[in-house]
Amino acid sequence: MLSLNEEQFDQDMDGGWRMIAARRGCDLAAADLIRDWRQKHARSAGLLIWHEGQLRANAGQTQEAIALMAQTRRAPGVPDGGGWNVYVDATLAFLRKDRPALEEARSQLAAIQPPGGKDAPITVVDGYFDVDLGNGKTHKMRWPPNIDVVEGLIRCFDRPYVEAYGGDCQARPH
Repeated sequence: MLSLNEEQFDQDMDGGWRMIAARRGCDLAAADLIRDWRQKHARSAGLLIWHEGQLRANAGQTQEAIALMAQTRRAPGVPDGGGWNVYVDATLAFLRKDRPALEEARSQLAAIQPPGGKDAPITVVDGYFDVDLGNGKTHKMRWPPNIDVVEGLIRCFDRPYVEAYGGDCQARPH
């Protein structure tokens, strides 16, 4: 696994670290694998750090997850049209059990307008846009990105992250 390139390691939905994380009780093993891969390849890619943080949050390593996830914020001046930093803020608020901050982040995220114009990278129709999965298939996602996740964190605020992040806590597309 450590010899895989970044695309194979992180974005193969049936392989890489995800193959380990899919096994019950293996969140920490998958998180450690991501850490080890990042160290071997001298990579500090935000998405890999985020995924390691999610796995640590799933396993109850809340403080470690918070420290990792906070590193993924985009620097001032870096475009953030999809609201990544607000999503990070919402997730951190959930992990810190700060409901007012979580609800404020949700409001900020919901206020983000989709890109407009004929050259926009996505088209939002009835609140949804298509995400290219790279295999000839697409997936409908609500605008803005991660709003379903944040609403799930609010809906299931008193549950552990591993439950609130997905499953019954998130709304489903129409």
